[in-house]
Amino acid sequence: MTPRRKIDPAELRAALLAVRDWLADETAPTPARAELAAAVRLSARTLENVAPGSSVEVRVPPFVAVQCVAGPRHTRGTPPNVVETDPRTWLLLVTGARTFDDAGGTGALTASGTRASEIAHWLPLLRL
Repeated sequence: MTPRRKIDPAELRAALLAVRDWLADETAPTPARAELAAAVRLSARTLENVAPGSSVEVRVPPFVAVQCVAGPRHTRGTPPNVVETDPRTWLLLVTGARTFDDAGGTGALTASGTRASEIAHWLPLLRL
């Protein structure tokens, strides 16, 4: 397995601050694709670092998919434990503006598999 790149907390904070207005107000202009991609990728890779493992796959299309949470390793086909959501919902979870249960209850997030909800333990990653 290749070593995971360490994420600089200041870099993550700057990326999240760049999209903060949009997170606070859904009617605010959508951030530039590069800003949104940076915030999503850095936050997902931060989760990958703080919850190392390969038993849960977190997908935030079209920007990133990471594997995290210690446990049985998944190597082929569709993973048994998957969390998938859109970029805005993901960033709301990352910053603590939304809970995992709330996002799942409204359909903004799908979690399949017995271990998928374990990522809620590591959220939020950084409150703004």
